[in-house]
Amino acid sequence: MKAPESISEAESVVLAVLWERGSATAEDVTAALGEQRNWQESTIKTLLSRLLQKGAIRAEKNGRRFIYSPLLARKQWLSKESESFLNRLFGGRVAPLVAHFSRERKLSKRDIRELRDLLRDLEGE
Repeated sequence: MKAPESISEAESVVLAVLWERGSATAEDVTAALGEQRNWQESTIKTLLSRLLQKGAIRAEKNGRRFIYSPLLARKQWLSKESESFLNRLFGGRVAPLVAHFSRERKLSKRDIRELRDLLRDLEGE
């Protein structure tokens, strides 16, 4: 499946619940987000409707309810979002991103070790 044009931040929060659970009703999503967000069920239903229109999820009728499940894979969404972020802010280049974080958010020793390991792996390919 091709990733939808854009998924809003609020929509991605709802999608995260569906990715975690596999499928859920609007009531399930509302309950899952109850502690994180103060969204009413009508808000959740609006977000689910938008995700349906974008082709990111599907809905199956089950009695008087709909059960929603993701069509868009989290990995696919993450890849598209990461690429969009990198293109918008760093001209599509990774090195300026890492440089920015190293200056602005001091990388931990663990971060540096993981980056070195990643670079070694990439050089070995």
